[in-house]
Amino acid sequence: MIEFIHTGKTYPGGVRGLDDVSLTIGRGEFVAIIGLSGAGKSTLIRTVNRMIDVTDGQVLVDGVDVMALKGRALRRFRRKVGMIFQSFNLVSRATAIKNVLASRVPDMNLFAVLLGLYTRQQKLDALEALDRVGILDKAYTRCDQLSGGQQQRVALARTLNQRPSIILADEPTGNLDSKTGGEIMALLHSLNRDQGRTIIVVSHDPAVTQYTTSTLSLLDGRLV
Repeated sequence: MIEFIHTGKTYPGGVRGLDDVSLTIGRGEFVAIIGLSGAGKSTLIRTVNRMIDVTDGQVLVDGVDVMALKGRALRRFRRKVGMIFQSFNLVSRATAIKNVLASRVPDMNLFAVLLGLYTRQQKLDALEALDRVGILDKAYTRCDQLSGGQQQRVALARTLNQRPSIILADEPTGNLDSKTGGEIMALLHSLNRDQGRTIIVVSHDPAVTQYTTSTLSLLDGRLV
């Protein structure tokens, strides 16, 4: 369960990113947060994994105050919160499987990371994640040779390989055409339906709501 309790975020200069947001998202929900650019959507979901720190109120995940986490506890917590981005955030000159394997780096020692020494099981897990998103045949293709939709599938496979219980999707269809965007949303819907993962999607496009179980709207940092 994710709880926002009178949550606020004020940026330097006094700009209010979030304004007294109180909201509960249950385990296994698939929620769309809709709003115009600058409404506070990205700010809201990035407080869940402490990419952004709140300045007022609390964010609780399964009863844990996210702002109270530090060091190793925070790193361990972030392992269960996966994230995909509008810009994919891939290493474009690396292959799809290497991008997926990167999600296991926090679990590895420095020597193995520097030499790229992944175990057979780690490689099999990465291939399974690519298969789950329908792009196994591109495992050894460089990401700069893939289409936008294929790159977003690689990004999603990388997140799945992290084995999170929560997936945050920040404008996941923003750089895609409507058909490809629909395919990515259908894939997220299947992950929610079949695996019970909690998924939060933020978007300016109301079309994403046809795939989610509930919809919220933000305007100027406030729920409306």
